[in-house]
Amino acid sequence: MNYKLSKEDKKLLIDIARKAIAEELTGKKLLDREALVREHPWLLEPGAAFVTLNENHQLRGCIGSIVAHQPLIDDLIHNAKAAAFSDPRFSPVRPEEFDKLDIEISLLSPPRELSYTDIADLKQKIRPGIDGVILRLGNYQATYLPSVWEQLPDFDMFFATLCQKAGLAPNCLEAHPVIYTYQAEKIKED
Repeated sequence: MNYKLSKEDKKLLIDIARKAIAEELTGKKLLDREALVREHPWLLEPGAAFVTLNENHQLRGCIGSIVAHQPLIDDLIHNAKAAAFSDPRFSPVRPEEFDKLDIEISLLSPPRELSYTDIADLKQKIRPGIDGVILRLGNYQATYLPSVWEQLPDFDMFFATLCQKAGLAPNCLEAHPVIYTYQAEKIKED
């Protein structure tokens, strides 16, 4: 899916994510999927979405799909609930936290393998602030969204922590892992 979303479309996606979390907290049905896709058929196109939750500018949960494997609406609902209640780094969101959550959605382009000869070549090809990165070495894999460059603008620190996130040594680039890049359209609440 190529995302060319209007302001209203972006507001709709945030609203879907927020209501998906509220449904879990309240046990009440707040989303009418069929009505939404009737009114907005583009929600049925395959999409890969990451949902990031922040509370007081601190990460509170982040779960997503790297590759589109289901309709965008289903991916968004699933990942909003997973970010709120199933991120293993955090306890589940409590009802009293709900109004304090800032929701951010990243819609991902399909990942593409990046060929590189060595670390210096990789450093030339990676675009900080633009490229999200998937690092894969053997059975180990991790990803950072493009927005992570805001916290880790240094190439060496970015990749050292990405290696560690994958369960590898900070210098894992020396083992020439497979690198994929993707871009993301970031949608924030107003």
